[in-house]
Amino acid sequence: MLLTFSILLAVTIDLWLGEPRNAYHPLVAFGKWAGVVEKRLSSSRQTAFRQRIYGSVAVLLALMPCLLLLILPAWTPLQIVVDVVILYFCIAARSLQEHALAVHAALLGNDLSLARQQVGKIVSRQTAAMTEADVRRATIESVLENGADAVFAPLFWFVVLGPFGALLYRFSNTLDAMWGYKNQRYLHFGWAAARFDDVLNWLPARLTALSYALLGNTAAAINAWRTQAGLLDSPNAGPVMTAGGGALMLQLGGPACYQGQMKQKPWFGGGQLPEDRDIFRACKLIQRTLLIWLLVIGLGDAIA
Repeated sequence: MLLTFSILLAVTIDLWLGEPRNAYHPLVAFGKWAGVVEKRLSSSRQTAFRQRIYGSVAVLLALMPCLLLLILPAWTPLQIVVDVVILYFCIAARSLQEHALAVHAALLGNDLSLARQQVGKIVSRQTAAMTEADVRRATIESVLENGADAVFAPLFWFVVLGPFGALLYRFSNTLDAMWGYKNQRYLHFGWAAARFDDVLNWLPARLTALSYALLGNTAAAINAWRTQAGLLDSPNAGPVMTAGGGALMLQLGGPACYQGQMKQKPWFGGGQLPEDRDIFRACKLIQRTLLIWLLVIGLGDAIA
């Protein structure tokens, strides 16, 4: 039952304390390390093929700190401390909810400017011209997608591979966020980072989508997943967000502005237009999903 105990303790600490300040968060240090690796290996003068090769090497070098966990003994008196601390750093359930509810509070206060500012902290699209409806959709989409990325995928890999797995996933996801852009600078150099993150996310994303479906309007969620997931660019965000939108019966997606260009994203999910309270409903869906995952993990640990 040590697995369940470690997970429960890490989740409890996260819900109590939230994420550490940026200056003390290991992901900040990792981001600086990844920046050093990129500076050494990335060059716009390289051919596309060489950029992919150097990008692959960069991923391997950047992820090397994870290997330090593999040299630890299989069990030490401090093992449970290592497990709890690493998983705590790898999940962000409270932070996700806090950011979403900050947008919710701004909308309730009829402060669209503040709502745009708050949603800008959790989405990559431009927010300056967003309407209230745009803000609601963007917030709910972020909650659903980041529920998979920042909560459930790290939990999955912790169960499968222990702290090494959780850290490997979180670092990989960070590299994708840094290098996975389809622009001139990263289209080829970031190819390996994006593909590796896709591989690590494939199964956790679908388990998350299934969980959303089971805890919401199941028929609508499964139908949206089946018919709409392929319309989205990401092979993993597609199932998660379409199933989540269907589970909540909310119409998500639509045009969004990125780097000054309007992108005609598809509509997906259900048929209801999101209201302010639906941001709270999305957060509740994450909470219920987390509870179910903890129960299933605990049951599996007890049986094993």
